[in-house]
Amino acid sequence: MRTEIDILENEILEKYPEVLDILLRDQTTQKNIIWATNNYEYFGESYLESKQIESELITGVNGDVIMPRVQKDQILQQSRIKNMAEVFTPSWICNAQNNLIDNAWFERKNVFNKEIPNQKKWKTNQERVEFPKNKSWRDYVNDKRLEISCGEAPYITSRYDTTTGKFIEIKNRIGLLDRKLRIINENVDDLNEWNEATKSAYKNTYAYEWQGDSLLLARESMLFTYIENYQYKFKKEPLIKSIQDIAEIISWNVWQMDGLKGVIPFSCGEIKTKKVNLFGEEETDNSFCKGCLNGNIFEHNGIYCLIMDWSSTGLKGKKIKFIDLLQNKHQSINGK
Repeated sequence: MRTEIDILENEILEKYPEVLDILLRDQTTQKNIIWATNNYEYFGESYLESKQIESELITGVNGDVIMPRVQKDQILQQSRIKNMAEVFTPSWICNAQNNLIDNAWFERKNVFNKEIPNQKKWKTNQERVEFPKNKSWRDYVNDKRLEISCGEAPYITSRYDTTTGKFIEIKNRIGLLDRKLRIINENVDDLNEWNEATKSAYKNTYAYEWQGDSLLLARESMLFTYIENYQYKFKKEPLIKSIQDIAEIISWNVWQMDGLKGVIPFSCGEIKTKKVNLFGEEETDNSFCKGCLNGNIFEHNGIYCLIMDWSSTGLKGKKIKFIDLLQNKHQSINGK
């Protein structure tokens, strides 16, 4: 099993056909996610913040363009902190906060590990996790979790500590998804059943992020978490079709969004329409985004982000606007 924290796009391109294209896809626009950061603009026009991240821009001789935050130079890290409020949380704090969720869910403490705050680490509980009488392991796997402004998604999967760069072994991982996969590993031995349970874990784990490079890193980490757990459990590589299926779920559940607006970054703006006045003269009418003007998240003229409601009775779930969840609408988009 690999222990390097940087997942190389060249490796994905060579070993897993079509997977990089899936990880770069924006399911709302049916195009690619955009850079949404000016950190790469010195590479040329294709790297401007509003441009899509194309696979050829980050593979081949450009294979080291995107890297985890901990491997970026200090000046760039400070710039992202200042401009985008990008501050990554140490794994021991992620663990403590994730433990609070599980303390409430299990109605007891120290389910997965015991915190050692003064040493900034934790001790993993090796015993099989026991469940309350009124809950099952499937209930835990299917419990919905969301990480907002996820960055590289350290709360979801802790393949490495985002502040130190230290690789974390599977048995000691503390992310929301890591815990679900541990439960599956402890309760399922049949390969097909394991795959189905794992798909459910991914379908019930959500996150969004503004910056395209961080979003791709989060998606890659979640994908390799699947591959690594499969290898850990079955001592072999998963089928390419299974990897593609997980990548597809990730591309829906971990999406690019302006979290304050619920839309694709930079998609709001001035709309110019032409009309003819009473004298037969052509006039231009400018209308600005009402949501941006008045701060109402439901009145933006940008592209509202879609996510997948996997609980739908359909084979593939149904598309819904993320902001509809805020109003509890769960309105189907009917493929639009």
